[in-house]
Amino acid sequence: MSVTTQAPAVHTESKVPLKEFVRKGEPPTEDYREKLFELEAKGELEVQRVPEPIMEVETKYGRKKKIPVEHTWHHKSCGQCGHIPGYSTSIFWLHRQFGLDYFDPKDQSSCTAWNYYASSTSNSAAQAAIAVRNFAQAKLDGYFPLIHCGTSFGHYKETREEIIHHPELRDQVRRIMDRLKMPFVFPEEIVHYSEWIHAMRHRIAERQTLDFSNIVSTVHPACHYHKLVVEDAIYDRELYDGQRTAIVTGLVEALGAKAADYSTWHDCCGFGFRHILVSRDFSRSFATIRKIERMKEEADPDVTITHDTGCVTTLDKSQFAAQAHGRNVGIPVLSDAQFAALAMGAHPYNVCQLHWHGVDNKPLLEKMGIDHKKAWEEFETIAERIESGELDFMTWEDADVK
Repeated sequence: MSVTTQAPAVHTESKVPLKEFVRKGEPPTEDYREKLFELEAKGELEVQRVPEPIMEVETKYGRKKKIPVEHTWHHKSCGQCGHIPGYSTSIFWLHRQFGLDYFDPKDQSSCTAWNYYASSTSNSAAQAAIAVRNFAQAKLDGYFPLIHCGTSFGHYKETREEIIHHPELRDQVRRIMDRLKMPFVFPEEIVHYSEWIHAMRHRIAERQTLDFSNIVSTVHPACHYHKLVVEDAIYDRELYDGQRTAIVTGLVEALGAKAADYSTWHDCCGFGFRHILVSRDFSRSFATIRKIERMKEEADPDVTITHDTGCVTTLDKSQFAAQAHGRNVGIPVLSDAQFAALAMGAHPYNVCQLHWHGVDNKPLLEKMGIDHKKAWEEFETIAERIESGELDFMTWEDADVK
């Protein structure tokens, strides 16, 4: 196996503080959390605190970020629900396995960030008010927002900056929230679900039922996670010397799998928002030739793990066209949530719903020690019961059939 030596993963016992090692000096922007508290003190808005119990992780410039263990309000992703349903069900399944209190809202609206990034047909007040409306609903429901989508995560971070720096925007949002009879609320931290998985990775490993020591994985870090408002992303001195985000890689290693390096790890998955809308052939070509083929040639992994809706969709669904042209592709693509759930014994079809994916993942399941034939028969049995009218839908008890 030929693996590139560019920026290898070097694990060291050095305890140099991450802030001093990664970059000397101050981060490029203010501490947004402190700025929110200042606005709250002036009566401009209400800050929802991260509920106890809290896990702390370190950001790129050394700030400690608070991650809630439970009492989370799950801000779902349009693309996950529509294209990769096993993504969100795996997140919920993990919470249920640990007996954690969480809330799946029925009245969450889309963040509309696709509108913002792809078509630019909205306006700042509308975008910010939608964000605040969702956060206000989470507060009213008594839970703290946990963002499933990388797009929403990045968009809400940019919205936070706009709200902090533009009083006229705050006035517009306040008038909208007053008409909705909802409070002007913003969370103390904007937390992505993959940060929760990263913080929980050792607890997940303690409950691991499958041996992943022979699994080789490449990692694609989502652009909207680590490139957008970079000082809010999670880094770890023990992973790539703190030079890349620790998200996903930390989980892969905690589960005993090998995180293999490749030269185009920093590149976009090809989704690119506007690209996928107006230049879909370009997006698919970039995803397969610039990303998947490089992984194949340099690391030949069993799987690629990422942590955003667009990334899983583009890297997975683009391979069918390249395969038709005889390109060197064929790598299964999973989210970190699905990878973690499988490690803990989740059903590959009832829970992780891998049959929605485009690349054949049966060889991966076999290497993980999963009997995919038996699992598929179990899935079909439940599907037939639903089709016959015996069941209205699959319950969590049905999904956890062993």
